[in-house]
Amino acid sequence: MEPLMKYLRMLFDNFTLALLAVVFIATVLPCSGEGAVLFGWLTNLAIGLLFFLHGAKLSREAIIAGAGHWRLHLLVFACTFVLFPLLGLAFKPLFVPLVGNELYLGVLYLCALPATVQSAIAFTSLARGNVPAAICSAAASSLLGIFLTPLLVMLLLGASGDTGSGLDAVLKITLQLLVPFVAGQLARRWIGAWVKRNARWLKVVDQGSILLVVYTAFSEAVVTGLWHTVSAQHLAGLFAVCGILLTVVLLGTRLLGRVLGFNVEDRITILFAGSKKSLATGVPMAQVLFVGGGIGAMILPLMLFHQIQLMVCAVLAQRYAARVEEDERVSAPS
Repeated sequence: MEPLMKYLRMLFDNFTLALLAVVFIATVLPCSGEGAVLFGWLTNLAIGLLFFLHGAKLSREAIIAGAGHWRLHLLVFACTFVLFPLLGLAFKPLFVPLVGNELYLGVLYLCALPATVQSAIAFTSLARGNVPAAICSAAASSLLGIFLTPLLVMLLLGASGDTGSGLDAVLKITLQLLVPFVAGQLARRWIGAWVKRNARWLKVVDQGSILLVVYTAFSEAVVTGLWHTVSAQHLAGLFAVCGILLTVVLLGTRLLGRVLGFNVEDRITILFAGSKKSLATGVPMAQVLFVGGGIGAMILPLMLFHQIQLMVCAVLAQRYAARVEEDERVSAPS
């Protein structure tokens, strides 16, 4: 019973419920007019604070501890920034009829995002994988995503996505994401210990920033008719698309880890670090990259994929952990 309750808490945590509540509130009571302008300013400040805290929390010691495993990191980065985008393009004939053109662009945006940090590390730890390497890969992926994701978005979406000019997008990313991140890294020398001591309530600040961005984005999308353009059929199709994408990537990362000769701990790390996409990075980055009412459709696939990846990877992590424990009991001297 206890493992089941732990699993249910992981799937239906307070943040997931808060996300659903915010989408509902934005649908019923969207901000518009002067309220939308005010929320726009608050959102920009929240995004800056979010990436400042990301920089302040990122431990250079943890990165150094896992940095030497370059073959593993290259494979994880290839899965995150090459395999995902290629799958998004290759499956276009299947995905577009299921979700329509607008949500398909959101799927391509999902494919361009970096890996998530917290859940990749948490699941790797639960499954008894190589945790230092997971910390390094996930943190480096998050940092690389600040540079690579805008480039991939321009390559994948091209003229189809309303991203503004390439130079404007790079400038926005630099000012709103990279500058606060670097400032947080520089400030870590003085505030790192304070950030570590107050990690619990700073997590509320992190999540609150994401919720604010989601509310602003969905409000704008609702005002411009998101739920009139996204049918129930396309929404159901989006579940299938996210499931297909995650299944193929999980099988691919597992196969590549085995074929390239990694040990069990490293294969676990590759599986969980290479199959994740970051909600914490993707939502605020969409606010920076995209203009107009299309932001809601851009982040809807990400929000759904985020929940599905948690559900599936929670089961996989539990199974890996049980297998490792069984192996340890078998090999223990009697």
